[in-house]
Amino acid sequence: MRLYSYFRSSAAFRVRIALNLKQLPYETVPVHLLRAGGEQHQQSFVARSPAHLVPVLEEGATVLTQSLAIMEYLEETHPQPPLLPTAAAERAHVRALALSVACDIHPLNNLRVLRVLQDAGLDEARRRAWSQHWIEIGFGAMERLLSDADEFCHGGRPGMADCCLIPQVFNALRVGCALESYPRIARVHHHCMQLEAFQQATPEAQRDAE
Repeated sequence: MRLYSYFRSSAAFRVRIALNLKQLPYETVPVHLLRAGGEQHQQSFVARSPAHLVPVLEEGATVLTQSLAIMEYLEETHPQPPLLPTAAAERAHVRALALSVACDIHPLNNLRVLRVLQDAGLDEARRRAWSQHWIEIGFGAMERLLSDADEFCHGGRPGMADCCLIPQVFNALRVGCALESYPRIARVHHHCMQLEAFQQATPEAQRDAE
């Protein structure tokens, strides 16, 4: 497998965790989102990702985009250990947790959104405040959705929801959000970060880290 990734990309971070949890070997191909106007805009990459976004996963002739679709593919093709529970209602709950991050929080503080805000005249402090605002709203909802969480988002082992939540926590801390108001999120983050699969997926552990 080959993963096109940027060390600080939350979406790529999710897939790195999933690959590590499933103990699947993969080659990382760094795609720098800032250098030379953004390597994601080069035609060789756009041929793989028409949306100009990481991550991209290649396995043989299969080329996949979108982090949640990639994780679903890994779940179907390499089902053990599972990222989703067995019961239908529980699977839907875990997917809802994952989508709360991937659809409700992350897109509003994505790099390309922040660039538009910068072009519109918002300085760094106001862009940071923008990110904090949407993360705090999203984390407030996520905290309530984690009402039955203990060490992980659902059940006794990490899964798809944890793959999404932990990168968002990293981003939240990077922009100055405190976790004191979100004890369930903080507890899940603490337990996940004891695991090698999460540690090896962190931005600072990547070979393209800066």
